[in-house]
Amino acid sequence: MTAARRANDLGIYVLPGRAPDPTVGLEEACAAEAAGIGAIYVSERLDVKDAAVLCGAIAARTTEVRIGTAVIHQGTRHPLTLASMASTMQLLSGGRFSLGLGRGLGALAPSLGVAPPTLASLEHLAATVRRLWAGERISEQGPAGSFRGLRFTDLPGDPTPPMLFGTVGPRGLALAGRAFDGVILHPFLTVDAVARSVAIVRDAAAVSGRDPGAIRVVATVVCAPELSAAREAIAVQARAISYLQVRGLGELLVAANGWDPDVLRAIREHPTLTGKGIADTALTRDRLVESAEVIPADWFAEGAAVGSIAQCVQRARAYRAAGADELLLHGVLAGEVAPFVAAWIATDPVDA
Repeated sequence: MTAARRANDLGIYVLPGRAPDPTVGLEEACAAEAAGIGAIYVSERLDVKDAAVLCGAIAARTTEVRIGTAVIHQGTRHPLTLASMASTMQLLSGGRFSLGLGRGLGALAPSLGVAPPTLASLEHLAATVRRLWAGERISEQGPAGSFRGLRFTDLPGDPTPPMLFGTVGPRGLALAGRAFDGVILHPFLTVDAVARSVAIVRDAAAVSGRDPGAIRVVATVVCAPELSAAREAIAVQARAISYLQVRGLGELLVAANGWDPDVLRAIREHPTLTGKGIADTALTRDRLVESAEVIPADWFAEGAAVGSIAQCVQRARAYRAAGADELLLHGVLAGEVAPFVAAWIATDPVDA
């Protein structure tokens, strides 16, 4: 089933968070396409949520929506494997795939026996993947690995998949502008923080001699349009805890938004979180809700789109006005998003 009109500037996550049954993601993808969403994104967890497998299955079940990873973490795949996966997906999907990369592996790197990802290794990785797609034979040592005669035998042709970088800090944003085709901004940024992020990305592109307007900016917006109180708590409050509780990431988000850093200490010292390590892997989302009581209410008002459908549409339009080319909806599920998409299309200023 295809939509009468498609919101090409809206994307949505399928299987957000922990997903013990990946087959649910296929039905969510079909529901999102039928609702008129323009793109479907898959995050990855290294258990029963392999992004490559899911993207391939989604490509087989859909016909129009773009499909992307948001994100695959560097270090979980060899550069040749990553380039092979992305080019195969691009051909399999009829040119609908985008490769979103990130370095959120962070604290898990030692347990995997891999080096922690760095901005330098991600820049080298992106260049290596592009050179493989171009048919180069690569023999060199660099931050992303040591290669001797690394190459593709069968080339994917054009267009190759766009590569996007998921990041939040200013150095990562600058890297996206100079070395990637786009950027995926982190959830829970304020509208002003998105505007500042867009400026950093586009300025870095210009300095590197690239067309700033050609770098696609995807702003991830946590959205809860007319959800029940219980669903909103899982979609918004618990999700905020899963990010802010992580050391390093919480500090980056607070700094980007100009929020009070003392709140992070209160979050991390909350009885439900102490001694839990990374809470999102140790606890289910419903158990994270209680600790969100220490987060000021204005953080949710400033960093998400919550309320009536009309209020959420208005808030989402503000993120587009801040310079985002596309909004990646997070929190609201594919089976819940149709009324929001319909309102978004009906109020599209292009057709007004």
